[in-house]
Formats: sequence, structure tokens, C-alpha cells
Amino acid sequence: MKGPVEILLVEDNDDDAEFTMRALKKNNLHNNFHVKNGEEALDFIFAKGKYADRKFESGPKLVVLDLNMPKVNGFEVIKKMKADERTKKIPIVALTASLNELDRETCYALGINSYVVKPVELEHFYKAISSVAFYWMITYLAPNGIMPGDAPLQR
Repeated sequence: MKGPVEILLVEDNDDDAEFTMRALKKNNLHNNFHVKNGEEALDFIFAKGKYADRKFESGPKLVVLDLNMPKVNGFEVIKKMKADERTKKIPIVALTASLNELDRETCYALGINSYVVKPVELEHFYKAISSVAFYWMITYLAPNGIMPGDAPLQR
């Protein structure tokens, strides 16, 4: 990791993680980080465990999160991030295979910012990731008037 983390990808499927990271790089978003489960995501986000030497203020600016993962699922990650004053404004995008209406409703009730169903075809997958990255890192204007690409983390 060099500098602040732009996007934290939380994904237990190695193929989906590789495709996502490749799509982000293709869109000139290079300083991203991948973790494989919710437990590792929370350690990274809150600078604990094996990430205790990381500066909390160094990101991420966006979390792209799978829901169904081992150890700690995506719902728990959302709950913990939205419950903490320091992280509750970090946008979270669920990137999931789940078409389950209850999953979607639960995510939005917990405060997620967007729910994206993973496309099956690789070309559509790349386009979806590109659209998500462009919107949340370039276009989105937060309620405080700051774009995620410019936003310092709250202390």
C-alpha cells in the first residue's frame, strides 16, 4: 500500500476479487486494497489486529463489500461501520450475487449506500465495476459537499 487507500474490496471469491481489482486499475484507481472476509475488513478499517500499524486516517474512501462471507458477514461490517462516528459516512456498496429482497432491504435499513448485483458475464462485470467506481469516486457529492476522492476521514 502506497498512500491512502481509495477503495477497500471485501470479497471471499478469488476470481471476483481479481476481476474487480483489474477493473478498478483499468479505470485509473490504483491504490485499492483487497481483504477476504468481514473480520479482516473490520481490522483494516479500524486499524486493528494485523493492520494495527496502519494509520486509521489513510482510508478507505469507499468500501465495496460482498455480503455472504466467512467469519464476519457483510451485514455485520455495515452495522459496525455505520455505528462508529469515524466511519459512518464512508460510502459502502454491496457487490453481491444475492437477488434476495430481504438482503437488499436489510442492507438499506442498515445504511448501505448502494446495492449492486454481480453480473454473470465478465464483460458486464467489468462495466458494472467501472460504473460503481466512476460514480462513487468521481461523480458522487457527499452531503457535506466533499467528493470521496477528496474527503479526509473524520476523527
